[in-house]
This record gives sequence, C-alpha cells and structure tokens, in this order.
Amino acid sequence: MSARGPSRRTRNMRRTCLVFHSTPGLARTEDKLSRALDYEALRTSDLARLCAPLRQEHERSTIMSSLSEIAGDERTARMVLSMLVEPDDAVTGRLLATVGGVETLRLAESDSPVPGLNEVDAHVWRGHFATSGIDALDDRLLQTRQTGLGVLMPGDDEWPRSLGDLGERAPYVLWTRGASSFLARPVADLVTLTGARASTSYGEHVTGTLASDLAAAERIIVAGGAYGIEGAAHRAALATGGDTIAVLANGVDRAYPAGHSELLGRIADVGLLVSEVAPGATPTRHRFLAHARLMAALSAATVVVEAGARSGSMKVAHDAHQLGRAVGAVPGPVTSATSVGPHRLLVSGEARLVADSTDLEQMIDQATGSRGSVAARSQPARRTSREARSVVEM
Repeated sequence: MSARGPSRRTRNMRRTCLVFHSTPGLARTEDKLSRALDYEALRTSDLARLCAPLRQEHERSTIMSSLSEIAGDERTARMVLSMLVEPDDAVTGRLLATVGGVETLRLAESDSPVPGLNEVDAHVWRGHFATSGIDALDDRLLQTRQTGLGVLMPGDDEWPRSLGDLGERAPYVLWTRGASSFLARPVADLVTLTGARASTSYGEHVTGTLASDLAAAERIIVAGGAYGIEGAAHRAALATGGDTIAVLANGVDRAYPAGHSELLGRIADVGLLVSEVAPGATPTRHRFLAHARLMAALSAATVVVEAGARSGSMKVAHDAHQLGRAVGAVPGPVTSATSVGPHRLLVSGEARLVADSTDLEQMIDQATGSRGSVAARSQPARRTSREARSVVEM
C-alpha cells in the first residue's frame, strides 16, 4: 500500500504556520492568521492551537530578556537559577560546571544550541525559565537582599571544599543563616548524624551520647533538622555547647518542621542553617531526596542511628558511601522496625558498626587520618562581622 501525501487541510495548516513564523510580533501574526482563516478553511480552534506555541515563546522571551538584565554577575545568576530550577538538575549542573551561571542564563534565553542537548531536550530544559514573571522574581531578589541572609558560591572562602566531590551535582549556591564559617572547617571536623523521624527512646539516647561526645571533641554535628534522631542530635550538640549545622530542604527563612521552630531558631543564633533552595521555598519530596547528597558530602562520616529499610536516612548513607565517605550504623533490637536500615547497611558492608563514640572516632581517623592534637586543629568557628557573605553587600 503506497503512502498517501499530506491532505489539503494539512498542507493549508503548514502554509499558515509559515505565515506566523515569518511575521514579527505576536499581534500582527494573529491578525494575519485571522485574515487567512477563510482562505485556509481553518477553525478558530486551529488558530488557537497554532498561536499557542508562539505566545508561549513570546512570553518566555520577554522573561528571559529581563533576566539577563537583573542577573549580570555570576552570584546573582546562580541565585536566580536556585529560584527557578529545582536542585540537582542534571543539565543545569553540567552547564554551571562548564560555562558558569551567566552563560547558563544566556543559553536559557536564546535559541542557540545547548551543548550536549538535542532540540527537544533543550526546549524541555528552557521550560524551567517560563514559570515565573520577571516582576515576581525581581521582588524576590529584593526581599533576599533585605533579609541579610548569606549566599555562598564556588570560589568563596567559606564555600565547602568537600562539595567539589559532587562534581556537576554540586549546589548552584548555598543560602545560609548563621555561622557560615563552619563550612570552611576541614571535612574531618564534620560528622553527619541521621535517622528515623519516628525514633525510639533507645535511638535518641544513643544519638544524644554520640553527639555530646563528638561536640566535646570539637566536631561539628550535621543533621537535617527533622523530628526524631536528627532533632536529638542538634539538641545534644547545643546542650554541650558544641557546634551544629542543619541542612534544610526548604528556605532557611522557614521553620520546617513547624514543631522545631524554636530549635531551628537556636541553631540560627549559635550554629548554622544552610540550604541549596532559595528563601521562601517549601520542602518537597524531590528537595528532600536532593538534600541528602549535601548531608553526605559535607561530612567526613555519616552515622545512621535508626532508619527504616526505605528512608531518606538510608539515601544519605548510600550517597556518602558512593562519595567514598565513612559510613557507620548503630545496631539495635532485631525486633525493631527502626533498626532494619542500620542492620542492612552492616550486612551489605556499606557501614561499619558504631556502638559508641570510640568506634566512630576510629572510623573517622582511619578514613581521613588523625587530626592530631586539639591545639593543631581548626579552632571552633565564631560568628564575626564578616560572617556569611550578606546578599545586601553584593
């Protein structure tokens, strides 16, 4: 059966497409198409369908041209990207690593080929930038400048060198609230404690003991600010007078979970809140999964105290293992659902058994080398007038 050529209707629609693609200006295009309706025998619905892509392109171009004006430097460009694009986006991460933030935005606003992408994939990626009006984005940038929150980018003195191990998966920027100088400490000084939100009294007791001992040894406790194990880790560090960092999956200006608003406020006062998503952002499943890699990369070691078989804490452990970090797991009762995760890590060989702080210190020292005497270590970071490069100063 021979293939039939395009129908008269299809040919007419193609000619009409050529008309509006060759006509400058959206209004003139729609007017010309309207006059062509009778000749081309097209319905009004056909006109709307044909004009929709052009209208979207027109709106996107308007937004993009304005973006270029407000994001002319690398720091602002990366801030804009953190507001428009979800964290751990493969295309954005690759472009940032190769051409930088300003050029990434230029590629987003232009019709130039995007390195490594075909035309369809480039169109999908550019869709990230057509979701917000320029006025709303400009207002959001202004609000961040007024809050005085910190924003760090690669190359800053306080940018964590350990995030370099993430390669193209590194965050676009880090938004900070508090002692951002904690991030400049050697990776061997940072330990991540994570675990189940629905923790047991046993798990919280072990967490408190580990966190207190680590704080006494001048380690910085990294956790995610969540209920359960992570909240216990933060509280123990603060109670001991130690340093702690909460890595959030939402903006650092938001208290999440709400029940930890007081705890997170204390951490902001004497420790550090850090996030890769912009102020005002709310937590989502994707953002929770994405921030697991930051918790893993920031520290020399990750310890899972309690966790289910499929949980965010297990993802932190898997990410840490893939990065070559030390991973520890606390054993628990075989009858406890919250000990299934740690037991699986031990059986698989991804984690070493951690029963007390001595086990943990030995694990860290073997992975990173001994830190030497206390006098030779980095002194605990203190808040200064130059703390957390303020957005206001940019």
